[in-house]
Amino acid sequence: MYIIQARVNDALNINPPAGDQRLTVHGSNWLWAVTAIYIISFLAFFGFSFTARAGELVFHYIYGFALFVGSITYFAMASDLGWSLMVMSDNLDNGLTRQIFFAKYINWVVSFPAIILALGLLSGISWATIVYQVFLSWFWILAYIAGAYTPTDYKWGFFAFGTFAWVLLTLSQWMLGRKSAKRVGVASDYTLLLGWLTLLWLLYPVAWGLSDGGNEIGETAGFIFFGILDVLVLPILSFVTMAMSSDWDYGKLNIAFTQYGRVPVASGHFPEKAATAPGATPAAAPATAPAPAATTPASVPAMQQEGVETV
Repeated sequence: MYIIQARVNDALNINPPAGDQRLTVHGSNWLWAVTAIYIISFLAFFGFSFTARAGELVFHYIYGFALFVGSITYFAMASDLGWSLMVMSDNLDNGLTRQIFFAKYINWVVSFPAIILALGLLSGISWATIVYQVFLSWFWILAYIAGAYTPTDYKWGFFAFGTFAWVLLTLSQWMLGRKSAKRVGVASDYTLLLGWLTLLWLLYPVAWGLSDGGNEIGETAGFIFFGILDVLVLPILSFVTMAMSSDWDYGKLNIAFTQYGRVPVASGHFPEKAATAPGATPAAAPATAPAPAATTPASVPAMQQEGVETV
């Protein structure tokens, strides 16, 4: 007779936590659940890449890589790895400490720019604007991690700088991105995706202020807050994007560059510039310029009369 035993999470026994505010077993269980969501989402995107319409894989690449990195970082946090011990700023006299998991910031350094890149390609904004928005997201995240590792109230200065960078990023996405999205005919889809993202990003400063910033909630509560936000931001947004993408004309959006690589075909015509939506008519190849007329023998005496020396 076989005895079925409940599986026990022994990650904290193998990698014991430390500090006064530390990861608990319930928090680790929650992080394992989020890890499973990320891994399943990544495998789903990997499978979808084999059935992508006309080889249109740009969003599969972007979101698939971000989900893969998220799976690794959440695996590390669920295993109680990727953290440092810091003295809490509101308990300097008592010397109370808290686990600061830098692994979650590594996840954001990859996932936030990936989302920015995907929305930027959809809206049709310039590469310079996309780079500008990516750097703003990095500044936002790096300012928050600097604040998390500051043991005094000066951490709120980093919080202010990081939040201001997020405001600049959001303004750029709404003002420049939405204007460009109207021009290419995807304003409604772009507005829906960006509205969802903006609402969730608005809660990240709140979650940081309650957890790594103000130490008002413990590690487990903080991970529940951030875990819900991360799942809604990346896995959910990525699947919604893929569902909407079936109606997008990749040729008109000029993002069909995963179909043919970087090699042009005959006459310098690039097939990825053609429309790729179902039923669309491919753009015709540009007409070649007429060859220059050859010089006739009759023109030689005329040239000699004008004093032009011939060979």
